[in-house]
Amino acid sequence: MENVLRPLIVVGGALALTLLLGWLADLLLRRANARHPETPLWGLLRRCRPPLQVVLLTAILRGAYRQTKLDIIQDHEAGIGQVLSLVLIASTAWLVLRAAAAAVESTYARYASMSADRARVRRVRTQVTLIMRIVTAVVCVVAGAAMLLTFPELRAVGTSMLASAGIIGIVAGVAAQSTLGNLFAGFQIAFGDMVRLGDTVVVDGEWGVIDEVTLTVVAVRTWDERRITMPVSYFTSQPFENWSRGGVQMTGSVFLQLDHRAPLSLMRKKTEEILEHCEAWDRRSWSLAVTDSTATTMEVRVVVTARDADDIWTARCTVREQLLVWLAEEHPYALPRVTTGAADPVPPRPAGGLLGKDGTAADEHRELPDTGRG
Repeated sequence: MENVLRPLIVVGGALALTLLLGWLADLLLRRANARHPETPLWGLLRRCRPPLQVVLLTAILRGAYRQTKLDIIQDHEAGIGQVLSLVLIASTAWLVLRAAAAAVESTYARYASMSADRARVRRVRTQVTLIMRIVTAVVCVVAGAAMLLTFPELRAVGTSMLASAGIIGIVAGVAAQSTLGNLFAGFQIAFGDMVRLGDTVVVDGEWGVIDEVTLTVVAVRTWDERRITMPVSYFTSQPFENWSRGGVQMTGSVFLQLDHRAPLSLMRKKTEEILEHCEAWDRRSWSLAVTDSTATTMEVRVVVTARDADDIWTARCTVREQLLVWLAEEHPYALPRVTTGAADPVPPRPAGGLLGKDGTAADEHRELPDTGRG
């Protein structure tokens, strides 16, 4: 009877004590979170309950499994102790990573709620993401090394390898020169504020947004949802455009090739009307001017402003589309034409004014005066 009760008491007691301690820790964290709602750390630390319970259960069993006095456990005492030690090391690493992630996320969330500068928030987000990746890599390496050192055979091998560590390090450094270069470039990007998560960039002729930054690669999400993965060293050795650098507000241009008879004053008034109904325009400024002229056409440039890169794209497309539709419907003579022998005759422009919508002549300067917006 004792051979049955003793293992049940040891295992059941360890499990009950683990659940009790886990519940108490969660209760304390919930009370701390309710008392300090401005700090998200306590709520995030509640994610550490599963690894904490695994650590507690493994530690208790590691110290008390011999008390079961079972023959099978006594016969395999070394193996069971080895397995429990490995589980304890792995669960401890899990707990450390969960706690570090909670601290990093809490710091970022608190900074993001207090800062109104979106560029600084993206910078901090990039830095904490890379810091978390570094912590994860270090903890995993240390945990793996600790697990290997629990094997007596590997201890002797490790001692003999220390004598040749210098030569191995030189060889590894030469072989992994590119990887190490990307690694240091990742640190330079994270703390040099070169690119940040969410930045709008143009790399290798592709327009996109920084979607992910790791220690070795940067993923750029293009406008058509493609992902371009580039080595981190590219951003430290090659020129690229960062549209979010120095502020997110942008100015964009729309170029139109038109006939010399295009009604510029009417186009200015129509452009202002289009922008007034365009939500992407931030209402800072706009202008319309002739920037070039050839023997057959003239180049008209419309400049608009917007809050960020996405809005400037929308504003440019809106202005270009609606201006072309308006010119085609109201003033077809303003569109460029290629004259051929079989071409249809071009509608003439009246000598005294413009063709109105009803086909009658109208004086441009009398009907719609120039707004003066340039």
